[in-house]
Amino acid sequence: MRIVYVDNNATTCVAPEVFEAMVPYLTREYFNPSSMYEPARRVAEAVRQARQQVARCFGNIRSSEIVFTSCATESNNTAIVGVAKANPQRRHIVTTAVEHPAVLEVCKEMQRGGYEVTFLPVDRHGNLNIKDFVRALRPDTLLVTIMHANNETGVIFPVAELARITKETDPNIVFHTDATQSVGKLRIDLAGEYRHVDLLSFSGHKLHAPKGVGVLFIRKGTPIRPFMVGGHQESGRRAGTENVPYIIGLAKAMELAYQNLDEENRRLARMRDRLERELRNRIPYLEINGEGAPRLSNTLNLSCHFIEGEAMLFELFEHGICASSGSACTSGSLEPSHVLTAMKVPFTAIHGSIRFSLSRYNTEEDIDRIIEVFPEVVERLRRASPYWDAKRNAPREEAYHLLQEAVAVH
Repeated sequence: MRIVYVDNNATTCVAPEVFEAMVPYLTREYFNPSSMYEPARRVAEAVRQARQQVARCFGNIRSSEIVFTSCATESNNTAIVGVAKANPQRRHIVTTAVEHPAVLEVCKEMQRGGYEVTFLPVDRHGNLNIKDFVRALRPDTLLVTIMHANNETGVIFPVAELARITKETDPNIVFHTDATQSVGKLRIDLAGEYRHVDLLSFSGHKLHAPKGVGVLFIRKGTPIRPFMVGGHQESGRRAGTENVPYIIGLAKAMELAYQNLDEENRRLARMRDRLERELRNRIPYLEINGEGAPRLSNTLNLSCHFIEGEAMLFELFEHGICASSGSACTSGSLEPSHVLTAMKVPFTAIHGSIRFSLSRYNTEEDIDRIIEVFPEVVERLRRASPYWDAKRNAPREEAYHLLQEAVAVH
Protein backbone atom coordinates (compact mmCIF):
# COMPACT_ATOMS: atom_id res chain seq x y z
CA MET A 1 0.00 0.00 0.00
CA ARG A 2 1.39 3.40 -0.99
CA ILE A 3 1.62 5.82 1.92
CA VAL A 4 0.37 9.37 1.41
CA TYR A 5 2.09 11.34 4.18
CA VAL A 6 0.37 14.66 4.90
CA ASP A 7 1.38 15.25 8.52
CA ASN A 8 4.43 17.41 7.89
CA ASN A 9 3.58 19.94 10.60
CA ALA A 10 4.20 17.08 13.06
CA THR A 11 7.49 16.00 11.51
CA THR A 12 9.15 15.64 8.12
CA CYS A 13 11.30 12.99 6.52
CA VAL A 14 15.03 13.64 6.46
CA ALA A 15 16.00 14.93 3.01
CA PRO A 16 18.51 12.67 1.20
CA GLU A 17 20.91 15.60 0.79
CA VAL A 18 20.72 16.23 4.54
CA PHE A 19 21.49 12.61 5.35
CA GLU A 20 24.46 12.63 2.99
CA ALA A 21 25.84 15.76 4.64
CA MET A 22 25.53 14.12 8.06
CA VAL A 23 27.16 10.77 7.27
CA PRO A 24 30.84 11.83 7.59
CA TYR A 25 30.15 13.21 11.07
CA LEU A 26 28.47 9.99 12.11
CA THR A 27 31.46 7.94 10.95
CA ARG A 28 35.01 9.17 10.33
CA GLU A 29 34.60 12.76 11.63
CA TYR A 30 33.34 11.69 15.05
CA PHE A 31 35.60 13.93 17.16
CA ASN A 32 34.50 16.23 19.96
CA PRO A 33 34.69 19.81 18.64
CA SER A 34 35.90 21.02 22.06
CA SER A 35 39.09 18.95 21.86
CA MET A 36 42.35 20.60 20.79
CA TYR A 37 43.92 18.21 18.28
CA GLU A 38 43.66 18.67 14.52
CA PRO A 39 40.80 16.24 13.69
CA ALA A 40 38.65 17.87 16.41
CA ARG A 41 39.46 21.32 15.05
CA ARG A 42 38.13 20.20 11.66
CA VAL A 43 34.86 19.26 13.31
CA ALA A 44 34.74 22.57 15.19
CA GLU A 45 35.23 24.37 11.88
CA ALA A 46 32.33 22.43 10.36
CA VAL A 47 30.09 23.53 13.24
CA ARG A 48 31.25 27.13 12.75
CA GLN A 49 30.34 26.99 9.06
CA ALA A 50 26.97 25.44 9.86
CA ARG A 51 26.26 28.27 12.29
CA GLN A 52 27.10 30.80 9.56
CA GLN A 53 24.83 28.99 7.10
CA VAL A 54 21.88 29.09 9.51
CA ALA A 55 22.53 32.78 10.25
CA ARG A 56 22.58 33.65 6.52
CA CYS A 57 19.03 32.34 6.19
CA PHE A 58 17.87 35.11 8.56
CA GLY A 59 19.52 38.03 6.83
CA ASN A 60 22.59 39.95 7.89
CA ILE A 61 22.80 38.73 11.49
CA ARG A 62 25.80 37.59 13.51
CA SER A 63 26.47 33.86 13.51
CA SER A 64 27.23 34.24 17.22
CA GLU A 65 23.52 34.97 17.74
CA ILE A 66 22.67 31.39 16.73
CA VAL A 67 22.60 28.88 19.61
CA PHE A 68 22.13 25.18 18.82
CA THR A 69 19.77 23.23 21.08
CA SER A 70 18.09 19.83 21.05
CA CYS A 71 14.69 21.03 19.80
CA ALA A 72 12.23 23.93 19.80
CA THR A 73 10.85 22.84 23.16
CA GLU A 74 14.25 23.36 24.75
CA SER A 75 14.66 26.65 22.88
CA ASN A 76 11.26 27.88 24.11
CA ASN A 77 11.98 26.87 27.70
CA THR A 78 15.36 28.58 27.51
CA ALA A 79 13.82 31.77 26.12
CA ILE A 80 11.03 32.07 28.69
CA VAL A 81 12.81 30.82 31.81
CA GLY A 82 16.15 32.39 30.87
CA VAL A 83 14.62 35.85 30.39
CA ALA A 84 12.76 35.55 33.70
CA LYS A 85 16.00 34.67 35.52
CA ALA A 86 17.74 37.67 34.02
CA ASN A 87 14.93 40.13 34.82
CA PRO A 88 13.56 39.22 38.29
CA GLN A 89 12.02 42.66 38.83
CA ARG A 90 9.37 42.16 36.11
CA ARG A 91 6.61 39.59 36.64
CA HIS A 92 4.20 39.83 33.68
CA ILE A 93 4.15 37.76 30.48
CA VAL A 94 1.99 38.19 27.38
CA THR A 95 1.22 35.20 25.16
CA THR A 96 -1.76 33.77 23.25
CA ALA A 97 -4.36 31.13 23.99
CA VAL A 98 -3.32 29.15 20.89
CA GLU A 99 0.40 28.63 21.48
CA HIS A 100 2.01 25.23 21.09
CA PRO A 101 2.21 23.39 24.45
CA ALA A 102 5.98 23.99 24.41
CA VAL A 103 5.17 27.65 25.14
CA LEU A 104 1.70 27.41 26.67
CA GLU A 105 2.66 24.94 29.40
CA VAL A 106 5.83 26.86 30.27
CA CYS A 107 3.76 30.02 30.70
CA LYS A 108 1.29 28.15 32.90
CA GLU A 109 4.21 26.88 34.99
CA MET A 110 5.48 30.45 35.31
CA GLN A 111 1.98 31.46 36.42
CA ARG A 112 2.04 28.79 39.12
CA GLY A 113 5.35 30.29 40.21
CA GLY A 114 3.82 33.69 40.84
CA TYR A 115 4.05 35.40 37.44
CA GLU A 116 1.02 37.07 35.88
CA VAL A 117 0.30 35.80 32.37
CA THR A 118 -2.07 37.37 29.86
CA PHE A 119 -3.39 34.79 27.37
CA LEU A 120 -4.64 36.78 24.38
CA PRO A 121 -7.76 35.43 22.63
CA VAL A 122 -8.22 34.92 18.89
CA ASP A 123 -11.26 35.39 16.69
CA ARG A 124 -13.19 32.72 14.77
CA HIS A 125 -10.58 32.82 11.99
CA GLY A 126 -7.66 32.49 14.41
CA ASN A 127 -6.54 36.11 14.16
CA LEU A 128 -5.24 38.21 17.04
CA ASN A 129 -6.78 41.60 17.79
CA ILE A 130 -4.00 44.21 17.72
CA LYS A 131 -5.90 46.46 20.13
CA ASP A 132 -6.10 43.59 22.64
CA PHE A 133 -2.36 43.15 22.28
CA VAL A 134 -1.58 46.83 22.87
CA ARG A 135 -3.85 46.91 25.94
CA ALA A 136 -2.07 43.84 27.36
CA LEU A 137 1.35 45.54 27.55
CA ARG A 138 2.10 46.93 31.02
CA PRO A 139 4.95 48.75 32.80
CA ASP A 140 5.89 45.46 34.50
CA THR A 141 5.72 43.31 31.35
CA LEU A 142 8.79 41.10 31.20
CA LEU A 143 8.25 39.11 28.02
CA VAL A 144 6.00 38.78 25.00
CA THR A 145 6.04 35.27 23.52
CA ILE A 146 3.83 34.82 20.46
CA MET A 147 4.14 32.11 17.80
CA HIS A 148 4.80 33.07 14.20
CA ALA A 149 2.49 30.49 12.62
CA ASN A 150 0.06 28.13 14.30
CA ASN A 151 0.93 24.46 14.06
CA GLU A 152 -2.70 23.30 13.83
CA THR A 153 -4.31 25.85 11.51
CA GLY A 154 -1.32 27.43 9.77
CA VAL A 155 -2.63 30.91 10.70
CA ILE A 156 0.23 33.45 10.55
CA PHE A 157 0.49 36.14 13.21
CA PRO A 158 1.95 39.58 12.34
CA VAL A 159 5.04 39.00 14.48
CA ALA A 160 7.13 41.76 12.91
CA GLU A 161 4.40 44.32 13.67
CA LEU A 162 3.79 42.98 17.19
CA ALA A 163 7.52 43.13 17.96
CA ARG A 164 7.71 46.71 16.67
CA ILE A 165 4.75 47.75 18.83
CA THR A 166 6.35 46.07 21.84
CA LYS A 167 9.66 47.90 21.45
CA GLU A 168 7.97 51.25 20.76
CA THR A 169 5.92 50.76 23.93
CA ASP A 170 8.88 49.74 26.09
CA PRO A 171 12.28 48.73 24.65
CA ASN A 172 13.00 46.74 27.83
CA ILE A 173 10.25 44.21 27.10
CA VAL A 174 11.82 41.11 25.53
CA PHE A 175 10.03 39.75 22.43
CA HIS A 176 10.20 36.02 21.65
CA THR A 177 8.57 34.08 18.84
CA ASP A 178 8.19 30.35 18.40
CA ALA A 179 8.87 30.09 14.66
CA THR A 180 8.89 26.30 14.52
CA GLN A 181 6.28 26.13 11.77
CA SER A 182 7.44 29.16 9.78
CA VAL A 183 11.20 28.67 9.43
CA GLY A 184 11.80 27.15 6.01
CA LYS A 185 8.32 28.24 4.87
CA LEU A 186 8.46 32.04 5.28
CA ARG A 187 11.25 34.56 4.82
CA ILE A 188 12.33 35.96 8.18
CA ASP A 189 14.83 38.81 7.94
CA LEU A 190 15.99 39.34 11.51
CA ALA A 191 18.16 42.27 10.42
CA GLY A 192 15.33 43.93 8.51
CA GLU A 193 11.57 43.55 8.92
CA TYR A 194 11.96 41.35 12.03
CA ARG A 195 14.70 43.46 13.64
CA HIS A 196 12.62 44.01 16.80
CA VAL A 197 12.46 40.26 17.57
CA ASP A 198 14.90 39.43 20.38
CA LEU A 199 14.52 35.65 20.53
CA LEU A 200 13.37 33.10 17.94
CA SER A 201 13.00 29.33 18.33
CA PHE A 202 12.64 26.44 15.91
CA SER A 203 13.29 22.73 15.38
CA GLY A 204 15.09 20.98 12.55
CA HIS A 205 12.65 18.12 12.10
CA LYS A 206 9.95 20.41 10.69
CA LEU A 207 12.08 21.20 7.62
CA HIS A 208 13.60 17.85 6.64
CA ALA A 209 16.45 17.79 9.16
CA PRO A 210 16.51 15.04 11.82
CA LYS A 211 14.73 15.08 15.16
CA GLY A 212 16.96 16.16 18.02
CA VAL A 213 18.34 19.50 16.87
CA GLY A 214 16.96 23.01 17.21
CA VAL A 215 17.99 26.65 17.35
CA LEU A 216 17.48 29.62 19.61
CA PHE A 217 18.33 32.97 18.04
CA ILE A 218 19.46 35.36 20.79
CA ARG A 219 19.92 38.91 19.59
CA LYS A 220 23.07 40.50 20.96
CA GLY A 221 22.35 42.42 24.14
CA THR A 222 19.21 40.48 25.08
CA PRO A 223 19.20 39.84 28.84
CA ILE A 224 18.93 36.07 29.29
CA ARG A 225 20.44 33.43 31.56
CA PRO A 226 21.42 29.91 30.45
CA PHE A 227 18.78 27.23 30.93
CA MET A 228 21.27 24.34 30.75
CA VAL A 229 24.54 24.74 32.64
CA GLY A 230 27.58 22.55 33.16
CA GLY A 231 29.86 23.34 30.23
CA HIS A 232 31.31 26.10 28.07
CA GLN A 233 29.68 25.10 24.79
CA GLU A 234 27.71 27.59 22.66
CA SER A 235 29.73 30.44 24.18
CA GLY A 236 28.50 29.48 27.63
CA ARG A 237 24.82 29.80 26.66
CA ARG A 238 23.94 26.12 26.39
CA ALA A 239 26.00 23.40 28.08
CA GLY A 240 26.45 19.99 26.50
CA THR A 241 28.61 18.49 23.76
CA GLU A 242 27.41 19.70 20.36
CA ASN A 243 25.34 17.24 18.34
CA VAL A 244 27.62 17.71 15.36
CA PRO A 245 25.98 15.46 12.72
CA TYR A 246 22.56 16.93 13.39
CA ILE A 247 23.87 20.51 13.38
CA ILE A 248 25.42 19.84 9.96
CA GLY A 249 22.13 18.31 8.81
CA LEU A 250 20.14 21.29 10.02
CA ALA A 251 22.36 23.74 8.15
CA LYS A 252 21.93 21.72 4.95
CA ALA A 253 18.16 21.55 5.44
CA MET A 254 18.02 25.34 5.86
CA GLU A 255 20.01 25.82 2.66
CA LEU A 256 17.64 23.54 0.73
CA ALA A 257 14.50 25.16 2.17
CA TYR A 258 15.45 28.66 1.09
CA GLN A 259 16.80 27.81 -2.39
CA ASN A 260 13.39 27.83 -4.12
CA LEU A 261 11.16 29.04 -1.32
CA ASP A 262 8.80 31.29 -3.27
CA GLU A 263 8.28 28.81 -6.09
CA GLU A 264 7.69 25.97 -3.62
CA ASN A 265 5.20 28.03 -1.61
CA ARG A 266 3.22 28.72 -4.78
CA ARG A 267 3.19 25.02 -5.65
CA LEU A 268 2.04 23.99 -2.17
CA ALA A 269 -0.62 26.71 -2.08
CA ARG A 270 -2.05 25.48 -5.40
CA MET A 271 -2.29 21.93 -4.06
CA ARG A 272 -3.69 23.01 -0.69
CA ASP A 273 -6.29 25.27 -2.30
CA ARG A 274 -7.37 22.54 -4.74
CA LEU A 275 -7.76 20.10 -1.86
CA GLU A 276 -9.77 22.64 0.14
CA ARG A 277 -11.99 23.49 -2.83
CA GLU A 278 -12.73 19.86 -3.76
CA LEU A 279 -13.45 18.75 -0.20
CA ARG A 280 -15.73 21.72 0.37
CA ASN A 281 -17.65 20.84 -2.80
CA ARG A 282 -17.97 17.16 -1.89
CA ILE A 283 -18.59 17.25 1.88
CA PRO A 284 -21.58 19.11 3.36
CA TYR A 285 -21.37 20.73 6.80
CA LEU A 286 -17.65 21.33 6.65
CA GLU A 287 -15.71 24.04 8.52
CA ILE A 288 -12.38 25.41 7.21
CA ASN A 289 -10.46 26.44 10.32
CA GLY A 290 -8.37 29.52 9.67
CA GLU A 291 -10.30 30.49 6.56
CA GLY A 292 -10.11 34.23 6.09
CA ALA A 293 -6.76 34.54 7.88
CA PRO A 294 -3.26 34.53 6.36
CA ARG A 295 -2.11 30.90 6.45
CA LEU A 296 0.98 28.87 5.69
CA SER A 297 0.76 27.58 2.13
CA ASN A 298 1.08 23.95 3.22
CA THR A 299 -1.63 23.70 5.90
CA LEU A 300 -5.33 22.84 5.72
CA ASN A 301 -7.31 22.31 8.93
CA LEU A 302 -10.96 21.39 8.61
CA SER A 303 -13.76 20.12 10.84
CA CYS A 304 -16.64 17.84 9.88
CA HIS A 305 -19.81 18.24 11.91
CA PHE A 306 -21.20 15.22 13.81
CA ILE A 307 -18.23 12.81 13.54
CA GLU A 308 -14.99 12.20 15.46
CA GLY A 309 -11.53 13.09 14.21
CA GLU A 310 -9.98 9.91 15.63
CA ALA A 311 -12.37 7.75 13.61
CA MET A 312 -11.51 9.71 10.46
CA LEU A 313 -7.78 9.28 11.09
CA PHE A 314 -8.17 5.52 11.54
CA GLU A 315 -10.19 5.21 8.34
CA LEU A 316 -7.75 7.37 6.40
CA PHE A 317 -4.81 5.24 7.49
CA GLU A 318 -6.69 2.14 6.35
CA HIS A 319 -6.33 3.74 2.91
CA GLY A 320 -2.66 4.64 3.44
CA ILE A 321 -3.19 8.34 4.29
CA CYS A 322 -1.31 9.73 7.32
CA ALA A 323 -2.84 12.95 8.64
CA SER A 324 -3.43 14.47 12.09
CA SER A 325 -6.25 15.71 14.26
CA GLY A 326 -4.09 18.40 15.88
CA SER A 327 -0.72 18.76 17.58
CA ALA A 328 1.31 15.55 17.78
CA CYS A 329 2.35 16.63 21.29
CA THR A 330 -1.24 16.28 22.54
CA SER A 331 -2.39 13.22 20.57
CA GLY A 332 -4.15 10.69 22.77
CA SER A 333 -6.03 13.37 24.70
CA LEU A 334 -9.82 13.20 24.71
CA GLU A 335 -10.03 16.96 25.17
CA PRO A 336 -10.79 19.06 22.09
CA SER A 337 -7.96 21.07 20.61
CA HIS A 338 -7.19 24.15 22.71
CA VAL A 339 -6.57 26.03 19.46
CA LEU A 340 -10.00 25.24 18.01
CA THR A 341 -11.59 25.89 21.41
CA ALA A 342 -10.01 29.35 21.48
CA MET A 343 -11.28 29.90 17.91
CA LYS A 344 -14.79 29.00 19.09
CA VAL A 345 -15.32 26.21 16.57
CA PRO A 346 -18.91 24.97 17.13
CA PHE A 347 -19.10 22.03 19.55
CA THR A 348 -20.79 19.91 16.85
CA ALA A 349 -17.55 20.11 14.82
CA ILE A 350 -14.72 20.64 17.28
CA HIS A 351 -14.06 16.91 17.78
CA GLY A 352 -14.17 16.29 14.04
CA SER A 353 -11.02 18.16 13.05
CA ILE A 354 -8.40 16.95 10.58
CA ARG A 355 -5.14 18.65 9.59
CA PHE A 356 -3.48 17.99 6.24
CA SER A 357 0.02 19.49 6.09
CA LEU A 358 2.13 19.19 2.95
CA SER A 359 5.85 19.23 2.15
CA ARG A 360 8.07 19.47 -0.90
CA TYR A 361 7.72 15.70 -1.36
CA ASN A 362 3.94 15.76 -1.79
CA THR A 363 2.51 15.54 -5.29
CA GLU A 364 -0.71 16.18 -7.15
CA GLU A 365 -1.30 12.42 -7.02
CA ASP A 366 -1.35 12.64 -3.23
CA ILE A 367 -4.04 15.31 -3.42
CA ASP A 368 -6.03 13.17 -5.88
CA ARG A 369 -5.90 10.26 -3.45
CA ILE A 370 -7.19 12.33 -0.50
CA ILE A 371 -9.99 13.77 -2.66
CA GLU A 372 -10.92 10.25 -3.68
CA VAL A 373 -10.91 8.75 -0.18
CA PHE A 374 -11.80 11.40 2.38
CA PRO A 375 -15.38 12.28 1.27
CA GLU A 376 -16.23 8.56 1.31
CA VAL A 377 -14.78 8.22 4.81
CA VAL A 378 -16.88 11.13 6.06
CA GLU A 379 -20.02 9.80 4.43
CA ARG A 380 -19.50 6.32 5.87
CA LEU A 381 -18.89 7.59 9.39
CA ARG A 382 -21.86 9.91 9.26
CA ARG A 383 -24.14 7.02 8.25
CA ALA A 384 -23.24 5.42 11.58
CA SER A 385 -23.84 8.62 13.54
CA PRO A 386 -27.08 8.95 15.53
CA TYR A 387 -27.12 12.61 14.54
CA TRP A 388 -27.14 11.99 10.78
CA ASP A 389 -29.97 11.20 8.35
CA ALA A 390 -28.28 9.08 5.69
CA LYS A 391 -31.27 9.23 3.31
CA ARG A 392 -31.16 13.03 3.17
CA ASN A 393 -27.37 13.24 3.67
CA ALA A 394 -28.04 15.91 6.28
CA PRO A 395 -28.31 16.20 10.08
CA ARG A 396 -31.42 14.85 11.76
CA GLU A 397 -33.83 17.56 12.80
CA GLU A 398 -32.77 17.59 16.45
CA ALA A 399 -29.08 17.58 15.44
CA TYR A 400 -29.70 20.43 13.01
CA HIS A 401 -31.14 22.48 15.86
CA LEU A 402 -28.01 21.71 17.89
CA LEU A 403 -25.89 22.92 14.98
CA GLN A 404 -27.93 26.11 14.67
CA GLU A 405 -27.52 26.77 18.39
CA ALA A 406 -23.79 26.09 18.25
CA VAL A 407 -23.27 28.45 15.32
CA ALA A 408 -25.43 31.12 16.96
CA VAL A 409 -23.40 30.95 20.16
CA HIS A 410 -20.14 31.44 18.26
